[in-house]
Amino acid sequence: MSTKSIDEMFRHVADAGDVPGVVAMAATANELIYSGAFGRRWLPDGPPMTTDTVFWLASMTKAITSTAAVLLVEKGKLELDAPIARVLPELAEPQVLEGFSPDGEPQLRRANRPITLRQLLTHTSGLGYDIWNPELLRYRETTGMPDLMSCRNAALNLPLVFDPGTRWEYGIGIDWAGKAVERVSGKVLQPYFDEHLFGPLGMRDTGFKLTTGQRERLAGVHTRQDDGSLEQTVFELPQEPEFQMGGGGLYGTAADYLAFEQMFLNGGRIGSTRVLLPETVRLMGQNHSGGSAVTMLKRSMPFSNDAEFFPGMVKKWSLAFMLNTEPVPGGRSAYSMAWAGLCNTYQWIDPANQVAGVIMTQILPFFDAKVVELFGKFERAIYASL
Repeated sequence: MSTKSIDEMFRHVADAGDVPGVVAMAATANELIYSGAFGRRWLPDGPPMTTDTVFWLASMTKAITSTAAVLLVEKGKLELDAPIARVLPELAEPQVLEGFSPDGEPQLRRANRPITLRQLLTHTSGLGYDIWNPELLRYRETTGMPDLMSCRNAALNLPLVFDPGTRWEYGIGIDWAGKAVERVSGKVLQPYFDEHLFGPLGMRDTGFKLTTGQRERLAGVHTRQDDGSLEQTVFELPQEPEFQMGGGGLYGTAADYLAFEQMFLNGGRIGSTRVLLPETVRLMGQNHSGGSAVTMLKRSMPFSNDAEFFPGMVKKWSLAFMLNTEPVPGGRSAYSMAWAGLCNTYQWIDPANQVAGVIMTQILPFFDAKVVELFGKFERAIYASL
């Protein structure tokens, strides 16, 4: 498919109202091969989407925080398999939620092993999300804990849902990994990211707090209604949070995120600047969830649909990304690295074919059928053009 045909595909879905607007980009290790912006930043009459439109990255933040943590492993400041309580004493005695008593009280027991950084990064620590776990939602409601989106420290004090290292469940582990980065570096996440990732990679439009200029380019969040229509939703993360949410707090642009992806295609470099060692990049592309496979996210709150990439295929987790263990027909190679954000932003990195891509919208709930289909079409179109 030609670049012109990809433009037509995106223009059609925006004109049809399937999405308010969309920005998509793809690149090889050293060359931008596609860039396009279509539709509006908000409906019905917002300004046009542009390639420098700012989006809430949500869980696409996770790969950045994970990379920062692995960079500190590379420097000998963190260890993958040591008890993380050495750095985060708050996790010294993790409790496992086993259910609720007849009168509704949470039933907890001490976990049978300590949590490690590797488990935090691979979602095998036992920490979950109430968005996809009804038991954790009940626990939060029963105890009156603040919601994670409040960015209050108390929101992280959830119990485990299984003993560390025994299975996979998507969760808040990388928020805790972000706190580990802060503890050993002596810096909060934003300045650490600025110095070691964003500065070297030229990611000048990515941060936890919106600047005046970024706010002027910010895309509005929309919610898909039952009839398929879209309505704008008022949403913004706290701009003066108690903690910078390493699992989902960043705002940024498609171009910035693509630069982050290209660093992985380049073996840890961008231009002549080295960010990670080549062996660290190789390590980050390997399966670190062991025998535990990525499972479907079954929604327990209206912010998400049930979500599963490539049903029927075994998926694993690296130190920063989901890994598809088989090639995708017409698309990415086996063991490509990918993930997504709650407002339907998606990315992939294919080291074997030396190509990466990103597509950004701002729609709830997560795993919107129209955007997932569009993402798949975009990916196949990019491979067809190579």
